[in-house]
Amino acid sequence: MLRVGLTGSLGSGKSTVAAALRTLGAEVIEADELGRTLMEPGQAVFSEIVRVFGPEAVGPGGRLNRARLAQLAFKDGRLQELNAIVHPAVIAAQWRWMEQVFARNPAAVAVIESALIFEVERDACARGESESELANWLRRLDRIIVVTAPDELKIARYAARVSPTEAGRAAAEADARLRLAHQIPDAVKAARADYVLENTGDKTALHAQVEALWPRLQAESNKFLRNESLE
Repeated sequence: MLRVGLTGSLGSGKSTVAAALRTLGAEVIEADELGRTLMEPGQAVFSEIVRVFGPEAVGPGGRLNRARLAQLAFKDGRLQELNAIVHPAVIAAQWRWMEQVFARNPAAVAVIESALIFEVERDACARGESESELANWLRRLDRIIVVTAPDELKIARYAARVSPTEAGRAAAEADARLRLAHQIPDAVKAARADYVLENTGDKTALHAQVEALWPRLQAESNKFLRNESLE
């Protein structure tokens, strides 16, 4: 078994890498999708967000108004409050998922795709939680993969995704820059990573890097099964 964290800043291409790893045989879970599920009405995370941020965080349909919540978090300086609610629940759910994966297949390579693997640790320490599960989350992962890309390319990808037409493109780019400002720079992440994949926009080249990496992840999983060191 091998517990892998796959990360990269907004628009880096980590979802493309996650999809390629899944095709090759990895078990993959997306933190964003998991977070959205936990933020649905009826979930404890939803209730706590509404308690902390008030009714203005809820849209007309009874679900969270994600655009308003993002504004409160990023523009109004309440990101730490939001993360303190969402991160513990997401991390706990990810761990339960990993345990289920390895119960089914002890040789599995289980990949958590998340933009905020390093940021979870940073934010927990900033809140004074240096001994908490969140502050020590990275130690529970066997390998970290970081996907890097030029910032301007990240911004262009994000803006094209959230605003497919030209209308609203400038606002989407501004939003991307604001979100990137809250994320740890690629160079810092890469220095702490076990593997770095460079994504300059050539999908063929990116897939080739993933295909070259996959046998190494499988071999490391097999070392765990034989109780061999990964060093």
